[in-house]
Amino acid sequence: MKTMLPPDLLEYLEEQKQIEEQEQREVLIDWNGVQLHLKGHGGSGYRFITSGGPMGANWAFKKPNAKDPWGVRVSFGATFLATLGLGAARAHLDKVLERLGMRTNADDISISRVDICTDILSPDFELSPEAFVMHSSANRRDYVSGFDASVNGKSGRVTSVTIGSTRARQVIIYDKRLEVIQKQKSHWWAIWNKTLEARGIPPLNPKDSSAKVWRVKFRAGKDLLRDTWNIRTWADLFARFGDLCAQTGQVVRYTDPVVSDRNRARWPNHPLWEIACAEIGSELIEMREGEDSNPVKAVIRQQHISTLLKNIRGSTVTLAALEGVEFDALSDFFVQTGKKLAKDVQGEPEHLAKMLVNAGEKYTFVQ
Repeated sequence: MKTMLPPDLLEYLEEQKQIEEQEQREVLIDWNGVQLHLKGHGGSGYRFITSGGPMGANWAFKKPNAKDPWGVRVSFGATFLATLGLGAARAHLDKVLERLGMRTNADDISISRVDICTDILSPDFELSPEAFVMHSSANRRDYVSGFDASVNGKSGRVTSVTIGSTRARQVIIYDKRLEVIQKQKSHWWAIWNKTLEARGIPPLNPKDSSAKVWRVKFRAGKDLLRDTWNIRTWADLFARFGDLCAQTGQVVRYTDPVVSDRNRARWPNHPLWEIACAEIGSELIEMREGEDSNPVKAVIRQQHISTLLKNIRGSTVTLAALEGVEFDALSDFFVQTGKKLAKDVQGEPEHLAKMLVNAGEKYTFVQ
């Protein structure tokens, strides 16, 4: 986010960091009702690294620098989002910023990565790297684990497959039950069982090795979000992220292989993949524009619009300077200029109508 620490908050954090260094422990900071654990280290250009716990967010702050206005980085974890949702995450972010005295505008945010996951209970599913069908430019990274005593002593059981890179498009399928046990994330049993209870299904027993839960994750990194889909702000995310995920489910597929068919592109989707895409799609149904699954034209069109608006603003300011307009009257001058241009439509309707048609033809391939 494009905002910086206020001087009094910066001074407070520096004092608390000294305490942390002296006592060699995480310090609980409390500023205007915002409580965060201050880490003893920085990183990636950030002076202060803090955590709000599993039901909060991780915050990183830079020392104020006039040459670098992007002074704050925030990330929300899966537990927060699974229990409270994306809307609550956005509200939490705005509330904390306000209490810290750090104001932002709608465009003062840059979304650098978004993950969406769905967990599927599938006791009989066995993950096979060779069942993935993807674009030839994608990379696949497999993680093979020998952990699973229930597979008749056989080693080499695949527990996770990752397709793609973190900066672009990434698809991951992995054994979430195994991770929950190994990393002691026991709260996920409560989350899963609450869902099962709502559907009238008996709860999972953590000791039952057959109760396998597989997580399917779609990840959109910075390059995919910005360069391909022009997603930077909250408004962009809510408008187009659903379309992005719909495309991800098409360009990378987990299939049910047909051994007799050497054309992998014809292999049908595995039921697990159909379920995952349907669940993710229903979750994001309101985050789709639905105009074009390939957003390249929309991105180019938006770039033209942005450039033209900047040119209009610059030309109008220059015109105001030539006419001796003071800054206090600049806003009214913009309105008056708009009214003058509107009168031209009435005065030269045929000429301007032809200009509009010509402009439409010029940009027809990005409409």
